[in-house]
Amino acid sequence: MRALLDEHPHLGVEPVLRELHIPSSTNYRWRQAEKDACERIRQDTELTGQIRQIHQDSGGIYGSPRIHAVLKREGVHVGRKRVERLMRQAGLAGISPRRSTRCTVLAQLMRVPLPPLVTPRVLGVDDFALYADTYGTLLVDAETRLPLTLWEGRDAEQLSRWLRGHPGVEIACRDGSLTYRQGIADGAPQAVQVSDRFHLWQGLSRRVQEIAATHRGCLPHALPAPEATEPELANAAATQPESADTPAARHARRLFEAVHALTDTGRSFSSAARQLGLDRRTVRK
Repeated sequence: MRALLDEHPHLGVEPVLRELHIPSSTNYRWRQAEKDACERIRQDTELTGQIRQIHQDSGGIYGSPRIHAVLKREGVHVGRKRVERLMRQAGLAGISPRRSTRCTVLAQLMRVPLPPLVTPRVLGVDDFALYADTYGTLLVDAETRLPLTLWEGRDAEQLSRWLRGHPGVEIACRDGSLTYRQGIADGAPQAVQVSDRFHLWQGLSRRVQEIAATHRGCLPHALPAPEATEPELANAAATQPESADTPAARHARRLFEAVHALTDTGRSFSSAARQLGLDRRTVRK
């Protein structure tokens, strides 16, 4: 009726009401409702504001079930269908959880922008195996342990080019590769080249093995001469107590006494093992 009156204002209200068989009181109530909102509309407006605030606090994640649960915890008694209707009218929607695969996670990580690259004071250079006999080069900030960049291959020219583009490296930590040595010397001649901890221990262990293998025949002669004969050692062993008073022996005796204190009262091996935190086979022995 309102659209008809707006389109043809010359018709008047009373003729339109008689033609549509609408009582004048009904038209009056409609007019009054347009001026003064009813209690239901006021409640919906207030509830929509609360829903919008909860949705905003959740970062746009909560849907109608979670928002309804939050309202219920706050003491607001409202139906779930009403919350859905008000969210639909307000244009609010939550994020539906879905199962994420490793490809989805990797795709999301690839969209994250990388932090700005800061030239490190101590640079770590090392290689890694991509596949089969193909290797790559990895550059790491040795102080923060954060990766900086990587590329395929072990090329001295590419390393020196990166160092020239990022001046300020004071110490270069690398392995024993002559390729990396040449690349660092060309790209950052002022940097001090040192070997990293892993390759230091690796080189030391290999050198010790080589020395031990070379002088293997000399080792028996380097042993000290025995101070006592075999009969004397046998007599000394016979006079010693059966178990030495060591921390390990005392611990074993305490476990033995604790196990027997439980099993002698009729407790099963499994029950004693659970109480003592031991394996059942250990308790049974």
